[in-house]
Amino acid sequence: MAACHGSAMLDTGGALGQVRRLVYLLPEPAMTEVLPLDPAIRAKLETITTATLTTVLLKKGLRKVWMSGTTPFCHTGKRQVGRAFTLRFVPAREDLATPASWGSPISTRAAIEAMPEGVIAVIDAMGSKEAGVFGDILCARMAKRGVAGLVTDGVVRDGDGVKGTGLPVWCSGASAPASVAALTFVNWQEPIGCGGVAVFPNDVIVADGDGAVLIPQDLLEAVVDAAVDQEHLEGWIMGEIDKGVALPGLYPPNAETKARYEKETGRKA
Repeated sequence: MAACHGSAMLDTGGALGQVRRLVYLLPEPAMTEVLPLDPAIRAKLETITTATLTTVLLKKGLRKVWMSGTTPFCHTGKRQVGRAFTLRFVPAREDLATPASWGSPISTRAAIEAMPEGVIAVIDAMGSKEAGVFGDILCARMAKRGVAGLVTDGVVRDGDGVKGTGLPVWCSGASAPASVAALTFVNWQEPIGCGGVAVFPNDVIVADGDGAVLIPQDLLEAVVDAAVDQEHLEGWIMGEIDKGVALPGLYPPNAETKARYEKETGRKA
């Protein structure tokens, strides 16, 4: 294989590799296989708010799990759940960030064609609002492929058209310029940062009206079980508030409240 530094190029091991490196100066993408998501876990997460998930994750020592800037842009009200399929942009460089790069083997178009059904695309745009990462055509293709949603700390373009695709989107708004005006796309399915959160391929994303939250893959089952219990407890607490019970000792529950909850519900607090 070859390396390319400036205009000097070594043997790349084939004509396609030579074209890739000479014209686009970018490495081969290192693909990470997308793991299936247990339908039972998906179904449970669809009933759990991102607010509850942040509480459960906080109890497990994780604070940086909510992605700043990921506000609902196209949101039907249904909570979206899926494996993270990551995409990464870096600041624009004039020799790379060109319309011609859209035809590169390493492009946002190629990344979309690699997205399996049910994933949530998470895009590291470094919080840039100077150019839209995706527009209506790319979002329409994602929707056609069955992608569950798009989450980015950047912005989209063709805002009205994006909304018309039906693809759920969480972002920081809309901007008219194309991505190459401010960003260079470099790879997919590698660790990224989005909204101040470290996102690895196959982490699980849950997005609703409060934004997007990440659950680390290795903590998934433990977080889901704890979140189901937390939702049940908070539902019971809301019932107590309806009865006129005061907050001190109720929320968060003290030992007496926990004992009463366990007696009334048969569940452990």
